[in-house]
Amino acid sequence: MDGSSARSAALTHLASHARAEALPGHLRTCQCHALGCSWHSRTRGCGGPVLLALTRQAGGRSWRLADACAACAAATGGTAVVPDTLLGARRPKPAGGILRRARRGLSSGHDELARVREMLTYLSAALPQFTSPAARLLALQCALRADTLGRVTVADGLLRSMRLRGRRELWLELAQAGWLETVGPRPGSVAVRLLDATVLDQAPGRGARRRAAHWALHPAPVVQLAAAPAALRLTALALASHPFSTEDLDAVSRLCGHSPQQTLELLDRLVSARTLVSWHQCPETGDVVWQFPQRLPQRPADRDR
Repeated sequence: MDGSSARSAALTHLASHARAEALPGHLRTCQCHALGCSWHSRTRGCGGPVLLALTRQAGGRSWRLADACAACAAATGGTAVVPDTLLGARRPKPAGGILRRARRGLSSGHDELARVREMLTYLSAALPQFTSPAARLLALQCALRADTLGRVTVADGLLRSMRLRGRRELWLELAQAGWLETVGPRPGSVAVRLLDATVLDQAPGRGARRRAAHWALHPAPVVQLAAAPAALRLTALALASHPFSTEDLDAVSRLCGHSPQQTLELLDRLVSARTLVSWHQCPETGDVVWQFPQRLPQRPADRDR
């Protein structure tokens, strides 16, 4: 079994355990904290909700699925939170699940934001670390638009709007990672089948996921990035999909497949492009704080035009 097949098999196996062996919310505890926080070098303290954390170890040769608090999960390298939306209805939803926590205090208009962030989080573990930003953007659209059999047809118009039309190497990159396969050429589109079994068991339905896919193409409040390089667009999307304007630097880097140093450089470029007003890193915690430009609310007459 090659590396990509092993990765898909490992994720499918771990997902089955997550569904079959879920504990009630009141029984879930931070396993990292119970072991003296030995899974990470940073010592910011244990805190936050208990999440289901997937960690890649030994370059992807082994994987760990365990409950960890938000602080420990963020500080552990090669770790992504497994969203409830990827565990489907077959897994009993624990009290205080991650999706409800992510949306607490948010209006229904933020559902797309939450779904995009959850899928970016999952892809950060499911795809190889070296996967390019353009391929990650493509994988995001495929995962959100696929049917229950993993089939998705991506129209040339969509690829053109993403500045990815004609980029055959991106499909090859995802195919070599064992994440999808092409199922034959079609005029004006690309038809593929996803090989990641975990992505096939998403909730909610396809209509809601397609709305999230559309939001990812125009993530408010991101502006002036339509023709920007994929690395900039992916970083801006990762920031826009976060409900709060602060996050651990390593967590942002993992969402985009960048090193922390690359992420800092991209944040500077987003400021130069006026996509961000500013950003800074807190010296005490290492967290990154950013600010998007404030959009003026539209008047009723403006919306009707």
